[in-house]
Amino acid sequence: MPKQAIRIMDTTLRDGSHAIRHRFTKENVRQIVQVLDEAGVPVIEVSHGDGLGGSSLQYGMSLVEEMDLIEEAAKTSRRAKIAALLLPGIGTKKELQQAKDCGIQMVRIATQCSEADVSEQHFGLAKELGLETVGFLMMAHMLSPEELAQQAKLMESYGADIVYIVDSAGTMLPQDVIDRVTALKKVLNVPIGFHAHNNLGLAIGNSLVAIQAGATNIDASTRGLGAGSGNTQTEVLVAVLSRMGIETGIDLFQIMDAAEYIVDPLMDSPMIVNRDALTIGFTGVYSTFLWHAKQAGEKFGIDPREILIELGRRKAVAGQEDWILDVASDLSSAKGR
Repeated sequence: MPKQAIRIMDTTLRDGSHAIRHRFTKENVRQIVQVLDEAGVPVIEVSHGDGLGGSSLQYGMSLVEEMDLIEEAAKTSRRAKIAALLLPGIGTKKELQQAKDCGIQMVRIATQCSEADVSEQHFGLAKELGLETVGFLMMAHMLSPEELAQQAKLMESYGADIVYIVDSAGTMLPQDVIDRVTALKKVLNVPIGFHAHNNLGLAIGNSLVAIQAGATNIDASTRGLGAGSGNTQTEVLVAVLSRMGIETGIDLFQIMDAAEYIVDPLMDSPMIVNRDALTIGFTGVYSTFLWHAKQAGEKFGIDPREILIELGRRKAVAGQEDWILDVASDLSSAKGR
């Protein structure tokens, strides 16, 4: 495995927002940014779990306005870059400008893996604003490695400084990761990143094989705090890479203490691979489908896991939640109910 330095981007204050129902306060942000910054974490992502503009009835209301949280993070950090996530269609160029005014230095622009073309104007504005730009190809398991590489090439052409392979459902196996990183390396001139979820218990392992295949930017979350079964655990990743002789610039003892004494007390429960998260990882669908599948299952007398498996087979994507009732009805009819 290569011994080059790896840049870890910590997503505790963004992906972790899902796990605590978007209840971060300014004091939480100040404490977490301070300890991560002191530990040497180079990039700290701060925004609603669904990115800029995500605070809504549909995606969950934030307890505190995210621009206030970003501003607090920017005031607190001494060395780390403050980043935000933007999903075109949820966030707009207006929110991106506001986030820049509040102090972000990086924006991570996320699209469904097959829809990179919707991000062109957002990359354009980000470059005008002088931001470091990251392309984020979500649900990356849904395309072949070669198809994904072409979408990544589009993001590079729009101005992405880094392109990330995002295992949104935590469904990838190690070979899936290797194949996709390898395919991107063949066509890109910019660095590659990898964002894992732990729904199959593979977040650390998949992050390691991503590095082995050539990724140099890895997302992680302190204590693993994130959607589903959480993300690659920052302090564990730092420890493993240190054992392997791979430099991260993060102080192991300090990041362990940050997880133990600052982040852990905020958590409602530990990040574990429970039945719901495992179902998402096994079926490879968006975690947002779970609640709808449970409702449909109750209505039609169908195990929601069966509904999710069928949605995965049909390659359902975000925005197709109305399909869930149709699938449940079809399954019910097939069972003669």
